[in-house]
Amino acid sequence: MRASVLFEQGKPLAVEELDLEPPRAGEVRVRMTASGVCHSCLHAADGSWKGVPVPIVLGDEGAGVVEALGPGVTDLAVGDHVVLSWAPSCGTCFYCVNGRPNLCETYTGPIWAGTMLDGTTRLHWKGEPVYSYCGLAAFATHTVVPRASCVAIRKDVSLEAAALVGCAVATGVGAAMFTAGVKPGDTVVVFGCGGVGLRIIQGARLCGAKRIIAVDTSWTKIPVGRHFGATSVVMANDDVTAIAKFYTDGRGADHAFEAVGSPELQLRAFDCVRPGGTVTLAGLSPMDSQTNFNGAVIARQEKTIKGSYYGGINARRDFPMLIDLYVMKKLNLDDMITRRYRLEQINEAFADMVKGNLARGVIVL
Repeated sequence: MRASVLFEQGKPLAVEELDLEPPRAGEVRVRMTASGVCHSCLHAADGSWKGVPVPIVLGDEGAGVVEALGPGVTDLAVGDHVVLSWAPSCGTCFYCVNGRPNLCETYTGPIWAGTMLDGTTRLHWKGEPVYSYCGLAAFATHTVVPRASCVAIRKDVSLEAAALVGCAVATGVGAAMFTAGVKPGDTVVVFGCGGVGLRIIQGARLCGAKRIIAVDTSWTKIPVGRHFGATSVVMANDDVTAIAKFYTDGRGADHAFEAVGSPELQLRAFDCVRPGGTVTLAGLSPMDSQTNFNGAVIARQEKTIKGSYYGGINARRDFPMLIDLYVMKKLNLDDMITRRYRLEQINEAFADMVKGNLARGVIVL
């Protein structure tokens, strides 16, 4: 099989021929069809996130077709279409049984270590182990993943569109729908019109938000934000707090979402919400960053700050639901794909992401 491999953080990725072991007990081999190019992969590649094991095959957002089943996998069949989840759940740990499968403690360690549940890898290059980013390694023609990372979906949808459900859509729509609990009539501010931010906008619209104010640094995102449901799109250097208050009789927004991972924007989101409002942090900040929220304001105005990890979703329950919304034309996935790339063009895809040229780039295998 072929894959795009990161050998050293801060260096370009290289396409290599790798050896792929057959799936072991509780694992599945998937022939990849498409993989979305996610910002977290860029952070891993450029060194923004330290400690990523190398060499590693990146890619945490993908879809494909089941090719082989390991021993004990009886609830999937060869030929099934699947969307991959980078937050698999065991169903039995503390978090799973308490309705928080996105925080499953069984898989957290191995997934971030880039291995299977047994601590080993299925990928090898010249006899040496190659790690799988988030346990998926989706920038590849084939991959072996835990059964729990595979969510079977209907076969009448494009796998290129379905691939987006595995990260950006789940994270963004879930942040609005599940983490924040946007209600009909709410006013929402979204900082960042990238892959996750645009999905938050769609999620807020699905929840019935009356007004959705999108914020970005690029004027080119004005028509993009409006296309996906924003009622207003403003520039990041505008007085966003004043704009939010203008539309809410001076109160401020009911919800503010930060979808970039910037401490500065997190503070601005905090300033935008009304007393009793909610700030949801959906963008992943650098691990060593700090955000200095005003504790007195939090207490006196009862503002709530929430983290949103994978949109608070239950992948097995929610991936098929999101696909159904797409089929019903209530969730726009097709227009999210700004450009398609070959596997060999992954470095170009990252460069386009940095320039802000993409809603979502997709590697088509």
